Amino acid sequence: MYTPNSPIGIFDSGIGGMTVASAIKKILPNEQLIYFGDTAHLPYGDKSKESIQKYAHAITEFLLKKGVKMIVIACNTASALAFDITKKTVGESIPVINVIDPVVDLVVKNFKKGKIGVIGTKATVNSTIYTQKIKSKLPDSKIEEVATPLLAPMIEEGFFNNNISQTIINNYLSHKRLKNVKQLIPGCTHYPLILNQIASFYDKPIDIIDTAMCVAEKIKETLTNTHFLSTINHPEHHFYVSDYTEGFEQSTRIFFGSKIKLEQVLLWDAL
Repeated sequence: MYTPNSPIGIFDSGIGGMTVASAIKKILPNEQLIYFGDTAHLPYGDKSKESIQKYAHAITEFLLKKGVKMIVIACNTASALAFDITKKTVGESIPVINVIDPVVDLVVKNFKKGKIGVIGTKATVNSTIYTQKIKSKLPDSKIEEVATPLLAPMIEEGFFNNNISQTIINNYLSHKRLKNVKQLIPGCTHYPLILNQIASFYDKPIDIIDTAMCVAEKIKETLTNTHFLSTINHPEHHFYVSDYTEGFEQSTRIFFGSKIKLEQVLLWDAL
């Protein structure tokens, strides 16, 4: 049975969800985190809806067995295509937070006249989830979504904050559909790692959403309202992957330091 001191379960296809986990750690330092990176199947952005739903279901089952008090889908693609199946797997027992709804709520709250731009994986953009959700609340808004499929693999491999990544980012942001945007949604949890590079493309300030911090604030609000904030001092975090690589372990230390240790789980055999 879960309690306020039970861990928060987080999953993504790879390192992107670590931006959300890091933001949670920053504003909720007493929370214990269990992170699952489905590295055997990354990136999710080019997978079918059926495959992503299958992965999400299996990971959710794994996290539930770890006694988590909340599930965080720290992936835009999985949030767009597997939120319902995750909710069904969990039932009414614990909350499920995706990374799209909190961002949509913030965009709507801070809306100013002008075009809203969205960048993300092919699967996220093809789902048109951001357009649908924003339009349901702001019917007259203009939203343009552009697929940026190279960015997540680039970041996953450690290619960011350099001239190569800046060139690729500039190329995507130069797309005619993103011209004159007033707000930009980096619709992938990898993208908080390149927010500075995204901002440097523009010759004047625009509203670029820090999606990781936005989601972390939603988690804090949910746990506060349900009186389920943890009181653990110095919580111990656990990190699991479906396929271990040394490069991934090194990348995760960007967020959680040198003490991090990944544990590989053959998920399909474990369930």
